[in-house]
Amino acid sequence: MASYGASLPWTSTLYTIGLFGTGAIIMRGAGCTINDLWDRDIDNKVERTKVRPLASGAVTPKQAVAFLGLQLGAGLAVLTQLNMYSILLGASSLSLVVTYPAMKRITYWPQVVLGLAFNWGALLGSSAMLGAANWQVALPLYASGVCWTLVYDTIYAHQDKTDDVKIGVKSTALRFGEKTPEYLAAFSTGMVSMLALAGYMNDQGPLFYALSVGGAAAHLAWQLKTVDYENPTDCWSKFASNKWTGALVFGGIAGDYLYQMMA
Repeated sequence: MASYGASLPWTSTLYTIGLFGTGAIIMRGAGCTINDLWDRDIDNKVERTKVRPLASGAVTPKQAVAFLGLQLGAGLAVLTQLNMYSILLGASSLSLVVTYPAMKRITYWPQVVLGLAFNWGALLGSSAMLGAANWQVALPLYASGVCWTLVYDTIYAHQDKTDDVKIGVKSTALRFGEKTPEYLAAFSTGMVSMLALAGYMNDQGPLFYALSVGGAAAHLAWQLKTVDYENPTDCWSKFASNKWTGALVFGGIAGDYLYQMMA
């Protein structure tokens, strides 16, 4: 979106996408390691998570910490390829990554903190391309991502709600309860609305509105209409289907940019 808004060349765009893709894989992995370190004494009490390496004893905490050090070192190596503004902005997300796993012990809204951590790249993208964040685009895009995270991770949390009640873990699935459809409809509306606003502020073209906005709206509507919150298998299936939501959002953005490059 930053490249589209500033008509930047495809070479720098692809290079930065490569950096962000690598950094995302590394830091999502680091987040999983941190989460499993925090939750190793909880995961072994939940049917779905008791086979995780730390919970099952296949990996020791010391081994996990050593692996985490390698992950964070690799993430730092990627981050230092960006400008100083982006380095500082990117490093500031680490506190969210580290503290998120503790939130399920404190609040019924841990998915909010997860959303704030997972979608930090929305703030970082324009600063990496432009030298400073374009806040009028980045902030609504960030808000859209946070709303989307609340949708898919609440569906995810419904898998474990019975075990979570037994062990005292909190989640939006338990907070929303029978009103989950209404809450997720509201957050889906927020996701699509904020995405459309980000596109409007960035002067996006028709492919963005057709695929990114319209496609995401249709896919979220299908999820909420068909999901069975009492069926863990279906909750997992609907959660995993959000890869297509992301593909639609990316497809519209990339399509606009490619059309601009060929025009």
